[in-house]
Amino acid sequence: MRPEVSVRAKRPASHVIGAVVVTIIGFWAGLSISEAWSADEPTPVAVEVEGTQLLAAAPTSTTTPAPPTTTTTLPPLRSATLRFTGDTLAHRGVVAQAARYASDSDAEYNFAPMFDLVRPYLSSADVAICHLETPLSIDNRQLSGYPTFNVPRELADGLAAAGYDGCSTASNHSLDRRAGGVDATLDVLDSAGLQHAGMARSAEERASATLYDAAGITVANLSYSYGFNGFSVPPDEPWRANIIDPAVVVADAAAAREAGAEYVVVSLHWGTEYRHDPNDEQLAVADALTGRPEVDLIIGHHAHVVQPIEKLDGTWVAFGLGNFLSNQSANCCAVGAQDGVIVGIEISELRVDGTSSPSFSTTVDYIPTWVDRSDFTIVPIGDVIDDPDTEAGLAQVLAASQERTDSVIGLR
Repeated sequence: MRPEVSVRAKRPASHVIGAVVVTIIGFWAGLSISEAWSADEPTPVAVEVEGTQLLAAAPTSTTTPAPPTTTTTLPPLRSATLRFTGDTLAHRGVVAQAARYASDSDAEYNFAPMFDLVRPYLSSADVAICHLETPLSIDNRQLSGYPTFNVPRELADGLAAAGYDGCSTASNHSLDRRAGGVDATLDVLDSAGLQHAGMARSAEERASATLYDAAGITVANLSYSYGFNGFSVPPDEPWRANIIDPAVVVADAAAAREAGAEYVVVSLHWGTEYRHDPNDEQLAVADALTGRPEVDLIIGHHAHVVQPIEKLDGTWVAFGLGNFLSNQSANCCAVGAQDGVIVGIEISELRVDGTSSPSFSTTVDYIPTWVDRSDFTIVPIGDVIDDPDTEAGLAQVLAASQERTDSVIGLR
């Protein structure tokens, strides 16, 4: 019988005699006792032992297999595109236009056409986040505009149709409708499938990080405001809306990372209205938050005009994205009140030796926009200027807007 060799034990096989043929030569000449060889056994070799010839199987050669090599396959590096836009303010004129857009439908209001030209940019991002500055009505009753807003619930549907994944909501108008307005706004956003950060219906919700899946990268958005136009959060419900406090922001960013965030974006409603330059408070807060491992990016709102985008202590800060949708213009406010930007953020994973935590590089670009108050269409300036069918007068207005934006932002 042939031996069995255990590969698992990786022991060399011993040489084994496979069969014996004994031939006795004497007066028993001609008499032999034999055992037939199997065809697949090794050819026997003659061995003389004191006059007796033994036939032993030829020794087989056995090679010990080399231990398997271990190859570590690193996962592919990830990247994602994030896009952010400026203030969304549904003034009375904007709401009136939404009613006209809905006149041939069963809906009361339709905001979706206002985003038609920018939808390709928003929907193509891995994550797109708006800044909703006005409370939403749960039932479209008691609607109101400036200075204490309560706007149609259909605005949330319009934002979702535009391609947004969620909105930052902490602003100076967060408490325009008090605690009930916070509840209504977040309920409406939930019903539209939009995530939100900056206001809360409970302490538990305030403590929960708002996380987005950006092409496999977990991105957190945190949202805070400098104040609430004289209103205060209820003493027994301090979690209703977030106020800017750098120590709290850092703690929240650390908690978001503990909850799984790999990249943390902080949205700040701050600055001086209609002023392009960041004020002292903005600079102080930015100084406290940049250069820290907890915060990757700062996105600013509130000034209603575009403000610079700068890299401070290794962290990108977009101080102000201007107005994305509003009824403001030079007639009431500032020459640049119709100007805005879609800020694009490309985050790319880096492989850093000696660390298990993911690290990302951040690349920033922007698309200048302008609000056409004739129908409240948000215009991506470059696309429309390049269109040969654009009227010369409109092209001139758009070129002036783009020049203002480029000169303020400072990246071109």
